[in-house]
Amino acid sequence: MPSGLGFGLLASLAWGMTDLSGALAARRVGSVGVLAGTQLTSLAVLLVIAAANRTLLDPGTLPGVAMGLFLGTFAAVAYLSFYAALRIGPISVVSPVVAAYGGLTVVLAVLFRGESLLPVQAVGAAVATLGIVLTGLVLGGSIRETRIVGPGVLVALVTMALFAILTVALAGPIKEYGWLPVMLGSRVSNTGVGVVLLLLALARREGPMGTLLGPPGGFGRRALALVVVAGVCDLLGFVAYTIGLEVAETWLVGLASSFGPALVVLVAVAFLGERLHPSQWVGLGMLAAGLVVLALAG
Repeated sequence: MPSGLGFGLLASLAWGMTDLSGALAARRVGSVGVLAGTQLTSLAVLLVIAAANRTLLDPGTLPGVAMGLFLGTFAAVAYLSFYAALRIGPISVVSPVVAAYGGLTVVLAVLFRGESLLPVQAVGAAVATLGIVLTGLVLGGSIRETRIVGPGVLVALVTMALFAILTVALAGPIKEYGWLPVMLGSRVSNTGVGVVLLLLALARREGPMGTLLGPPGGFGRRALALVVVAGVCDLLGFVAYTIGLEVAETWLVGLASSFGPALVVLVAVAFLGERLHPSQWVGLGMLAAGLVVLALAG
């Protein structure tokens, strides 16, 4: 198995668990609460990892930390959009739509990083894109009866684009300075933005920011446990992801890391009572087929 595919799959497994636990936590503490909580958790664990791997951090890697700080602010916006989409739901549709960032990453890596794309990979990307459309739509008997599943899908499409752009933007600094410096800078600014947004939302609960919070009394032991699990899983996924970006092609890592939501779909349908329309099942199948074709063609 190519190293990029292996690291990407490890990231996808961890992020699949992040999707599920983060979605459940967001319904209790809100999207901004999950953002701040998961980032604080992941930063604490990452600092332990950094202390144990100090040889990867030297004065020459400071530019990588600085770039990570900048990109981490962008990542915080992507994460907030992601948790907002999961909170709105339905999870079984939102999660695979966001997962299509892997296919978009392929295109962006070719356009902006000069990576090669074979004809069969182009076919896979097209199939995955059509799958996205079908997943996000409920097909009626006519065009007028066709509608977008819900606002969660619109937010998910924005999130998909943000994650694809972030993947390509991170690849350069990570290959030059290593995964740990860039990731450390990114997590610090991620956490800072998340905490600031949480404080603003708490201070202005009655205003627009208040919509990013969960219902009163939603924070408890169960919510805390879900946030911690989401934070740890997100960090593990990001470690595998950034190491993969350091040693392998950007498109392959980005694509393989997007497979995790398939797990979320199964759980959401089996245990959370969510149901898919036939056209959405077809869309999910096409999305999965497109992603598999892209991966095998690499």
